[in-house]
Amino acid sequence: MTTTTDPHQASFRLSMLLYDSRYRSMTIQIIALIGFLTLLGWLFSNTANNLADLGKEPSFRFLSEPAGYDINQRLLEYTNRDTHMRAALMGLLNTLLVAALGCVTATILGVIIGVLRLSPNWIVSRLSAVYVEAFRNVPVLLWIVFTMAILIETLPAPKAFRGETPEATMKLFDSVAFTNRGTYIPEPLFSNTLGNLHFFGESSLRFDVSLDLILLAVLFFGGIFASIKIKRRADRIQEQTGDRPTTWYWSLGVIFVPTLIVMVALGFHLGYPELKGFNFKGGIYMRNSLIALWLALSLYTAAFIAEIVRAGILAISKGQTEAAGALGLRPNRTMNLVVLPQALRVIIPPLISNYLNLTKNSSLAIAVGYMDITGTLGGITMNQTGRELETVLLLMLVYLAISLTISAVMNWYNESVKLKER
Repeated sequence: MTTTTDPHQASFRLSMLLYDSRYRSMTIQIIALIGFLTLLGWLFSNTANNLADLGKEPSFRFLSEPAGYDINQRLLEYTNRDTHMRAALMGLLNTLLVAALGCVTATILGVIIGVLRLSPNWIVSRLSAVYVEAFRNVPVLLWIVFTMAILIETLPAPKAFRGETPEATMKLFDSVAFTNRGTYIPEPLFSNTLGNLHFFGESSLRFDVSLDLILLAVLFFGGIFASIKIKRRADRIQEQTGDRPTTWYWSLGVIFVPTLIVMVALGFHLGYPELKGFNFKGGIYMRNSLIALWLALSLYTAAFIAEIVRAGILAISKGQTEAAGALGLRPNRTMNLVVLPQALRVIIPPLISNYLNLTKNSSLAIAVGYMDITGTLGGITMNQTGRELETVLLLMLVYLAISLTISAVMNWYNESVKLKER
């Protein structure tokens, strides 16, 4: 009988960390990591020592000091007696407002322009191409300043609305006023209000939330969820029987009927802006700086999104369109039901980058006087306190957090629409 034995395992030696392929890559990575951390530590230590020599030891206590400056556009209550932390919060909310409005508007415009670029109508496709080339080849800062100049120079002053025969009039049934100082639109008001929820007491992060708006939002989004359930039920019936039940009135009913009933019960009405003295009072005030930044960023980013949408549509096989046409689908239904759902899998990844670019480009708001997080924390607060290092680090962390949040949400959506293998 013969026996076999395993080959003798060599004992571990330090030289194997460099000469053995099983350990070499790990050794190099550990050495590189140690070197990077050492360099990082030296930079922090050197910076801290230099700041200490200048009498500016790193500290964030300045955030609790009074800001001493006003913010012209804000979503929450604020006075110049509030702290720098409160001012930074106002700037952050302004940044998020522009980013949200810009992403939604740019997406809608980008999809429309991208589809129009593929139109068989020569004039439509050429005009769309001119739009894309004009906006994406001019720096966005110039578009922001140009839009601001148009709003200031072309819109009338508030005094033009005064008199028996005014030079300018309010639009949309005397509910909206476009002026060279900004736009005034109606605000939602409730006669039988439920009150407000107060958060964070008297701290710098304090804010109030209307219970009326919370209730309406819950009913509205609950109705949308119910509408999705109704649609899925109709899909199952169609798959089983071949007939699709009519559900549009049920969908509209669950979305709007409960919301309208609650609005009537709460005494919903609109507060209209009125000319009093030298300016309009009441309503929601949107400064021209906000509108200029919003429009410029939206139009600029929409040009890039249009090209992404066009590329995504062209990536879909022409046979898909021909098959849909053979089934009797009209071109617009083919685009909505066949082409765009498949193109989304190609469109979403580069779309994320454009959302991130739009959010970061909002830091150019300082050019038109819009007080975003860069204008408050990275502008006036930094100049008043002299805390350059601390404010810049906070700005970097804020933009990093916003960008990672947008990426996480869009990646989740991308995961939900990608092809599922059986």
